[in-house]
Amino acid sequence: TLFLDEIENMSPQLQVKLLRVLQERVVERLGSNQPITVDCRIVAASKADLKALSDAGEFRADLYYRLNVVCLELPPLRARKSDIPILAAHFLRQAAERYHVSPPAPGQPQLDQWLGQEWPGNVRELRNAVDRFCLGVIAAAPGTGAAGGSLTERVDRFERQLVEAALRESAGVVSTAAEALQIPRKTLHDRITRLGIDLDAFRGSGS
Repeated sequence: TLFLDEIENMSPQLQVKLLRVLQERVVERLGSNQPITVDCRIVAASKADLKALSDAGEFRADLYYRLNVVCLELPPLRARKSDIPILAAHFLRQAAERYHVSPPAPGQPQLDQWLGQEWPGNVRELRNAVDRFCLGVIAAAPGTGAAGGSLTERVDRFERQLVEAALRESAGVVSTAAEALQIPRKTLHDRITRLGIDLDAFRGSGS
């Protein structure tokens, strides 16, 4: 499998060569004219609308239709903010391993900051922000501490704080808490179960 990212930036010359690979399933080594049969799957990603580019003559229409066998449209990060805590936790684990550090778990103010951003750079921008947080390039937000335990334990504590705060504000009404956290109701139910949170302790406690 060959993954081609930002294929909308491919030059016209390379588009012709890629089209030949897709049509004939052959390639040629640099400096050789001997065709080599290949059996590969092409996965391409684009930040632009390839159909619109092909209609405008800025991307080969024949290549577009060759590539457009199965199309997955991924909404921008700003349209699926419920994914941010999950992605941030994943990137925190990756960054901790990559940089050999034990970062503090982000507090609620830090997550609120991430949830409040528009993320024009999408997931890559979030990953870079998490990297900076891990390396201490950005100051820890108020309420961010370096409590002990593994990174997974710290992230769980951080998530518990967020969920409990939302449940406290909503007097234990899960749908209201889910709306405040910008996540689906079922997702919140699953997290309440996983974290072992007692809903009865929050009923009637709204501010």
